[in-house]
Amino acid sequence: MARPRWRRGGLRRRAVAEVTERSDAAYERLLATRLYIGEADRCFGEVTLAEAGARADELRAAVGWGPTVRVAPVARAWRELAIAMERSRAAAVRDLEAEELMELAPRLWVVLPGG
Repeated sequence: MARPRWRRGGLRRRAVAEVTERSDAAYERLLATRLYIGEADRCFGEVTLAEAGARADELRAAVGWGPTVRVAPVARAWRELAIAMERSRAAAVRDLEAEELMELAPRLWVVLPGG
């Protein structure tokens, strides 16, 4: 296997293109992730602002003491998602910027952290 050739400013263009393609594939997988929300099974990309807000409220109501305290950051992340959707006037999750969504996804427990 040949070693990658380094150029001033970073990797070769081909390597950068491969990274971008992998990122696009990860983003598409994220949007296609199935979850149960709003009493229905749907793709994450189809979640609306109202459903994101309702999920945040539902999770916040479940927070108590002991093990349920671990749900608080997830509820906060769903609230952040709803705020981001309001700010960008997104009708559904798929209308948000890819970078913002990829950053939020592990905290939403849509994808497992690190996975």
